[in-house]
Amino acid sequence: MIQLYWIALKSIWIKEVTRFGRIWIQTLVPPVITMTLYFIIFGNLIGSRIGDMQGVDYMQFIVPGLIMMSVITNSYSNVASSFFGAKYQHSIEELLVAPVPTHIIILGFVGGGVARGICVGILVTLVSLFFVALDVHSWWVIAVTLLLTSVLFSLGGLVNAIFAESFDDISIVPTFVLTPLTYLGGVFYSLTLLPPIWQAISKINPIVYMISGFRFGFLGISDVSLTLTFSVLIAFTVVFYLLSWWLISRGRGLRS
Repeated sequence: MIQLYWIALKSIWIKEVTRFGRIWIQTLVPPVITMTLYFIIFGNLIGSRIGDMQGVDYMQFIVPGLIMMSVITNSYSNVASSFFGAKYQHSIEELLVAPVPTHIIILGFVGGGVARGICVGILVTLVSLFFVALDVHSWWVIAVTLLLTSVLFSLGGLVNAIFAESFDDISIVPTFVLTPLTYLGGVFYSLTLLPPIWQAISKINPIVYMISGFRFGFLGISDVSLTLTFSVLIAFTVVFYLLSWWLISRGRGLRS
């Protein structure tokens, strides 16, 4: 039985990876071009006027945040579009009636989102090396933060796809929720620059912890403690996983 479940998981994951790999010009190239523009405009042009941020060069400061921003966006959008596409074409019903546990379905789609998020993250990191020399403070912090963040937003994309009733619904959360939270998550600035009241308000934003933890992995500086960062990531991941499992198990919006 375990072998059968493994075959099912591998099949879903391969399908997801093949899906975004086949159209790599649409899935992998655009975020790299976008991040390159950020490096040129915010790093070279504006960064030269800003100088240092928390004792490091401004370009070095924003690189971890830009990498994480690309990972968040692509992990989310990959699962949201893929799962909704399966729901729209009614192919998800084949999985629901097959002897495949809900956990396997979730892990398969999330695995595809994680794969795309990490691929884009690696490509953006390679591009950043043309603009700045990156020093790694802690590899394990980078790896854990990257993996947990990618899993979390893949689950978020899955929840979005379950509730979505049209393709327009897929873009609502990224446009009106994800993008503002990302830009206000400390990608381009340190929370220490804000007044105390705005620092407290900013810490309500969960993306602050992801970017801060990822930046610590590269530069050894952060706005919040690692313990709090990992606690927030794990807590949100568990909540979104259980929510996804509950929704799919009940067939919310999946069974006609």
